[in-house]
Amino acid sequence: MLSSLFLAIALGAVGTYAQAAASSAAAAEASLVAALRDAPTAVNRLNLLSQDSDFVFDFLNPSSGVVTGAAGHLVSASVSNFPAVVGNGMAMTIGFLGPCGMNTPHTHPRATEMLYVVNGSIISGTLQENGARFVFNEVPGGSATIFPKGSIHFQQNNGCEPITFVAALNNEDPGVDSIAQRFFGLPPDIVSATLGDIGVQEVFNLADVIPDNIAFGTDECLQRCGIQRPVQPTSELQPRVSANAFPSSVTAAPSASATNQKRGLMVDSSEEIVGSLASFPAVTQQPVSVALLAVVTVLALGYIVMGAIFLVNKRSRSDREAAMYIRQDMKGRDLVLPVENAALYTE
Repeated sequence: MLSSLFLAIALGAVGTYAQAAASSAAAAEASLVAALRDAPTAVNRLNLLSQDSDFVFDFLNPSSGVVTGAAGHLVSASVSNFPAVVGNGMAMTIGFLGPCGMNTPHTHPRATEMLYVVNGSIISGTLQENGARFVFNEVPGGSATIFPKGSIHFQQNNGCEPITFVAALNNEDPGVDSIAQRFFGLPPDIVSATLGDIGVQEVFNLADVIPDNIAFGTDECLQRCGIQRPVQPTSELQPRVSANAFPSSVTAAPSASATNQKRGLMVDSSEEIVGSLASFPAVTQQPVSVALLAVVTVLALGYIVMGAIFLVNKRSRSDREAAMYIRQDMKGRDLVLPVENAALYTE
């Protein structure tokens, strides 16, 4: 029992030391970046980076700047982890995408990106602003494409083998804004209203299954490559504070840590979403529905009146036909012998 206690204490101490060391390293790097930015000349910046190795970033064995999802990972060198870029106005990201891996839709708020495909091919799409057309390309290995600053864009490995791309960005602090995670991180009632008033519960259900980047891409690619969509982590969701928190009435679904555990739930919820979306135009088209109801009512009354007229006419016609068969008084009726008198004459 004592050995278990000592082991627990030792592990706790190691964890505390590791956290302290990481915090200290981050503080030292932040201090260095601040000094580099304040340096009056490039020579002063060079002197602050005293080691030649300060100008080398290892993308294959990075100590930081890694974003990992179920279908691949990204490694970024920017001002946050590579101080040598300070004052040089550029950063770089290397993408390692597995089969059907997708760098999900995102923007760079402070940089234009030029992306070079090393091997394989990717499909990419870009939306720059309201009114701009959608730009879609298949970019083969050895080719490059560009994504303007602030544009929404994505890349997907459309093949069944891993690929690599290199992305250069013209800002040492380009920033990344993941569209799905950030949009669903807005206040739930705002998101619900934006999506046609689908309901806060549906917003919760959708937000809770947004996978981390790099995610698995389209079903078409997965089926073609014989891949079953596996468990995908959802740790990149927007943190909740009081201003964007879900109300207490929202019911949390079980096992919210992986997207594939909720696909059944989303299938069930999709019918509710469709019903909710369908109910919105039904409200806006209420005058049309009232007009149609009035037309149907008038037609029904017309048919009733026509039926009544038909019955009246039929009865009148039957009365006239019956009158035609009433025997009229015969002139000279007294000339006809009664039956008993006729018998006397026959004798």
